[in-house]
Amino acid sequence: MEIQWIKNGGVTSAQGYCAAGVAAGLKKKGKKDMALLVSAKPAAVGATFTANQVKAAPVKLSAQHAKRGRARAVILNSGNANACTGLRGIHDAKLTASETAKALGCRTPDVLVCSTGRIGAPLPMTRIKGGIKKLVGKLAADGGHAAATAIMTTDTYVKECAVELALGGRRVTIGGMAKGAGMIHPNMATMLCVITTDAAVEAASLRRVTADVVETTFNRISVDGDTSTNDTVFVLANGAVGGPVLSRAHPEFEQFRAALHLVLSKLSRLIIEDGEGITKVVDLTISGAANDADARRAAEAIARSPLVKSSWCGNDPNWGRLMDTIGYSAAKVREELVDIYYNGLLAVKGGLASKTPFARLKKEVSKPAFAINIDLHLGRGCYALWVNDLTEEYVTLNKGE
Repeated sequence: MEIQWIKNGGVTSAQGYCAAGVAAGLKKKGKKDMALLVSAKPAAVGATFTANQVKAAPVKLSAQHAKRGRARAVILNSGNANACTGLRGIHDAKLTASETAKALGCRTPDVLVCSTGRIGAPLPMTRIKGGIKKLVGKLAADGGHAAATAIMTTDTYVKECAVELALGGRRVTIGGMAKGAGMIHPNMATMLCVITTDAAVEAASLRRVTADVVETTFNRISVDGDTSTNDTVFVLANGAVGGPVLSRAHPEFEQFRAALHLVLSKLSRLIIEDGEGITKVVDLTISGAANDADARRAAEAIARSPLVKSSWCGNDPNWGRLMDTIGYSAAKVREELVDIYYNGLLAVKGGLASKTPFARLKKEVSKPAFAINIDLHLGRGCYALWVNDLTEEYVTLNKGE
């Protein structure tokens, strides 16, 4: 059985999981703002967190809980990041976990906590406690969509998907939900993601594969060059379908990795396509760099450049801005060797304008999705990112929260 997409799949598509999403009053107008995912049995957990030195309270707490390698539940809220809230924030994150554990009849360290929203405001714990009670009462095997809706902030649509494949003669499912639209940049982005699978996976192997797959999916998207305080990815594996425990030494582990990568890649693409105010998604690849690190430096410099991203918004194939940006990126660059392509059309050859008519290049950049490849011709280093343009709407959206 090849890897197949599940229609309308999500975080509860795998066996042994239930979820809920409710309005607890953290957001205005009665919007859903709290979510709960529960595994029927303890699940192995892999996790990655933001590289920002300023970490939200739930990130600090969940990092401690995830080290145990097992979890039963993930409690999430939107509308408040519980970041830069000092000792009170830590206390509130712990209280959120303990109240959830009490309601579920499990241990506090078995509960992982996520928050997203405005930085600097304390959690309204009376509402959080009320939300937990509502969530537990609404838990259902088909509650994944409600949970995915409840974690949205500036997202314009729900982000969820699931796949199935055969492992060890059993049908295994991997599904997930994510949120994110702004403050998106590698290491990681303002995004939360929970992945579930009913496969049995050895804890150490799950931690390793989670980190590896995140590096080539969520760490390869950039909306605005900002890395958040709350970024979190959890992968839970509860083994509900039975079968052998997968480890990196298992002959079918690479199939599991491929399916996990497919799910995270899909959710990453949904995030970049929903970037705040965007009109373009750009598949940016730096090749021929002296090494992979240099390729990454050049790619991320472009991803952060307001000049470059504004030109994409204006349908302008302004390759001069690309040359300028890679030149200051700290990557090794020899101007006379650089080639630049837009959707395979040569725009720059050896650092000089090609003979491709400007109108043809402009037509490619006018598309809602296009590719840029920059070949530095200095080695075998390569790095790719999904990025997008910078628009007036992005500025308007971020004038205030």
